[in-house]
Amino acid sequence: MSDTPFGFGLPPEEPEDGDEGKKKDPAGGGQGSGGQGGNPFGANPFGFGGLPGMGGLGGQGGADNPFAAMFSSLNPNDLGAAFQQLGQMLSYEGGPVNWDMAKQIARQVVAQGTADGTKDASVGSAEKSAVEEAVRLADLWLDQVTSLPSGANTAVAWSRAEWVEATLPAWQQLVDPVAERVGAAMGDVLPEEMQAMAGPLIGMMRSMGGAMFGQQIGQAVGALAGEVVGSTDVGLPLGPANRAALLPLNIEAFGKDLGVPSDEVRLYLALREAAHQRLFAHVPWLRAHLFGAVEGYARGIKVDTSKLEEAVGQLDPTHPEQLQEALQQGMFQPEDTPQQKAALARLETALALVEGWVDAVVHEAAKSRLTSADALRETLRRRRASGGPAEQTFATLIGLELRPRRLRDAARLWASLTDARGIDGRDGLWEHPDMLPTATDLDDPDGFVHREHLDFSELDKMLGEAAKGDTPEDGAGDGKE
Repeated sequence: MSDTPFGFGLPPEEPEDGDEGKKKDPAGGGQGSGGQGGNPFGANPFGFGGLPGMGGLGGQGGADNPFAAMFSSLNPNDLGAAFQQLGQMLSYEGGPVNWDMAKQIARQVVAQGTADGTKDASVGSAEKSAVEEAVRLADLWLDQVTSLPSGANTAVAWSRAEWVEATLPAWQQLVDPVAERVGAAMGDVLPEEMQAMAGPLIGMMRSMGGAMFGQQIGQAVGALAGEVVGSTDVGLPLGPANRAALLPLNIEAFGKDLGVPSDEVRLYLALREAAHQRLFAHVPWLRAHLFGAVEGYARGIKVDTSKLEEAVGQLDPTHPEQLQEALQQGMFQPEDTPQQKAALARLETALALVEGWVDAVVHEAAKSRLTSADALRETLRRRRASGGPAEQTFATLIGLELRPRRLRDAARLWASLTDARGIDGRDGLWEHPDMLPTATDLDDPDGFVHREHLDFSELDKMLGEAAKGDTPEDGAGDGKE
C-alpha cells in the first residue's frame, strides 16, 4: 500500500518526498467545509474529500463517505489492508500517541533510504570492531581530562533501524506530555452543548489524534535515523544506559566531504559519545532533571483550539501540508508567563551545559592527538547552529527551538572553570543542580567563575570562624552557671 498511511503525507523536513503528497487530482473532491444543519463542521464533519472514480463508496464522488478520500492514492486491491489499518487506528485506546504506528512508520522511512540513495544495512563485524576500538581509545583519552569515570559498559554499532528501536522509549517520554495536551484539546473542538452527546465522536477524534501524532513522530524519527551518528545527538540520553552507540553508516556519510581520515572522524565522534555517557552515568540526577525540564516546558504549552478545529474540519488528504503545518507550527504556543519563561530557560540552560561540557572535555582530549580536532569541533558546532537534524526534530516534536549560541557560551564557561579550579573543581559542580550556572551566568561565563570562587572562599571563612567560636562560648556559658 502507500508509503504514507492514511494520506497524512510527510512533514516539511522532507520536501523531496512530501511534494508527492501535494499533487492534486484535478478530478478529485474538494474540502468538505460546509456548515449545513446543526453540525459545526457541515454535512461532512471531517472535511474528507471524495474518492475520484469510486462513486460507489459513497454517493457522488464519495463525498458522503468521510473516509473515502483517505484512500484516494491506493490501488483498489489494497483497500482491504487499508480498512484493516483504519480499524486499528480508530480502535486505538492507548496514550496520546499511537507508538505502534510511530514505530511502523519510522521503520518504513528507514527502509526507503536517505535522499542520497543510501540504504540501511546490517552492521558488519569489521564495523563493530572499529566502533569498539574507537570507544575504548576515547575512554582512555577522557580519563586524563575529566574526573568522571567511564560510563559505558559496552560499545555497540547500530544500524538505523536499531537506532529507532533503541530510542523510541526515550522519544515517548519526551513527546507524550505535549501530545497529552493536544489529545485533551481534541474534545474541546465541539461546542459544550454537543460534547455530552458526542462521546463516541470525541473518542474517535482522540484516536485519530493519536494516529496523527504517531505518523508525525514516526516520520520525524525515521528521518532523523538517517543522519544521527550516535545515541546522544540531541544532548539527551536517548539510548539504554551505559551503552555507547555509534552508527557506522551515518558516520561515513558525515565525514564524506570533510577531507578528514575516516578513523579520525570515528574517533572524534566516539569521544563525544563516551563523554555524554560519563555525564549521564555519574550524575544520577541529570536524566530526571533534563526530562523534567522538557515536561515542565510542555505543561506551559497552549494548544490553539481554533487551529485544531480548523485542521480537523479541513482534514483533506489531497492537501496534507495544511495538517502538517497546523501540527508543527501554529498549534503549539508557549504561554507568555513568568513560569513558562523560567521553564524555557531551565531547559535551554540544562541542554547547553551538557553540550558545552562535552564540547570542552572532548576538545581538551583531542586537540593534541588529532590533527583535525579543531575542524571537526567547528563542523559539529555549525551543524547545531544551522539547525541540524537533531535540533529540527526536537523543535518539531515539542515546539521548542533551542538557541545555538548557548552551546558556545557554555563551552567557554567550562573551559574557564578548568583553568580557574582544575578538573575536579569543574566537574564537582555536577554534584547538585543548584550548583550549576544559570541562564544569566551563561551571558558572563568569566563573571560566574570568579564570583562563585569568591563566594566559596567567603563561605569557608565563615564556617571556620563559626567553628572556632563554638568552644569558647560553651566554656563561658559553663562558667556562668
